[in-house]
Amino acid sequence: MGERHRQGGRSKAADAKQEREPIQAAGAVLWRDGPTRVAGPEVALVHRPKYDDWSFPKGKLKSGEHVLTGVVREVAEETGIVPRLGRRLPSVTYPKDDRIKRVDYWAARQAAPSTEHSVPNEEVDRLEWLPLAEAAELLSYSHDVDLLREFGAGPRHTWPLLILRHGSAGDKSRWEGPDALRPLDARGRAEAVRLAELLTAYGPARPISSATARCVETVLPYARRLGGTMLTDPAFTVDETNPDLARDRLLELADAGVPAIVCTHGEIVSELVTSLCRHLGEKVPEEPSLRKGAFWAAHLTAGEGGAPTIAAMERHAS
Repeated sequence: MGERHRQGGRSKAADAKQEREPIQAAGAVLWRDGPTRVAGPEVALVHRPKYDDWSFPKGKLKSGEHVLTGVVREVAEETGIVPRLGRRLPSVTYPKDDRIKRVDYWAARQAAPSTEHSVPNEEVDRLEWLPLAEAAELLSYSHDVDLLREFGAGPRHTWPLLILRHGSAGDKSRWEGPDALRPLDARGRAEAVRLAELLTAYGPARPISSATARCVETVLPYARRLGGTMLTDPAFTVDETNPDLARDRLLELADAGVPAIVCTHGEIVSELVTSLCRHLGEKVPEEPSLRKGAFWAAHLTAGEGGAPTIAAMERHAS
C-alpha cells in the first residue's frame, strides 16, 4: 500500500499542503481616546520578551478556529482586554519559518476587561498606550508602521450594521406546514449557536428578524446571550415585503446610528446589500449574496453633516 498514512493519520500530501498554506493569524489595533481632543487617540502596543519586540496584539489561530473568535481570544490573552471589533484593516503578510504568515487586523476598542488574562503573562511582559506618533517610533516592524498609518487615515468611531441570512432549514419541498413555520434543522441550530459567538465580537447590537421561524431561531441564541429584546419586522420577511420596503427599512436603521443585526432570507439579502452600498456611496460587492448562516458586516461612520457612510465591509460564514 505504500506510505499512505503517517503518524497521527496524516499523509505526505496533507503535510505538503499545510507547508504551502499561509499561517493564519489575527490581531487588532486596539485604541482609546486620548486625554484631550487635540491629543488624538492612543493605541496599545505589547512587548514580547521572547522576541524583544513591540507590536500590535495578535496571534495564530487554533486549528478550525474562526478568525473572529481568534482575534478576540488573542487580543484578550495578550492585553487582558476583550476587544469590540470595528472596521476591518488591511491584512499583513510576511515570511515566517519558510512559510507565509497572514495576519488579519481590525480596529478595536475595549468591550470589557478579560476575566482570564492580565499583563504581564507568558507571552507579553509590557503593554503601553501611546499616541500615534510615539507608537510609530516604538514599533519594531515596518509593516506595523504601515498598518498604524492606515488606521490613522480612516475613521475610528464606527458602528456595525450586520445583514444575516438564516441558517440551514432543511428541504423546503419536504416541509408540509406553512413555510413561515419551517424551522432550522440540526445544522442550522448549530450555525445559530456559532453565530451568537461570532456576532458578539462586534459588541451589542439590536437584533431584528424576519417573522419566519427559521430567521427568529437563527438570531435567538444571540438575543438570549445579550439578554435583550428581539424584534420581528415584516419589511424583512419573505412573501410580506418588496424590494423598496426592505431597502427603506434598512436605510432607516443605518440613519439611526445604532448597531443592529438584520436576519432575513436569501431572496432579500442581495437587494439589501446592493441598496445599502449604492445609497451610502460604496462600491457594490461583485457577489452580494450570502450562503445560509453567513453575514455581511458593514461598519458605518458619520460622514459630512452626520449622514452615515460605509467605512468598511466584510463577509463571514458561520
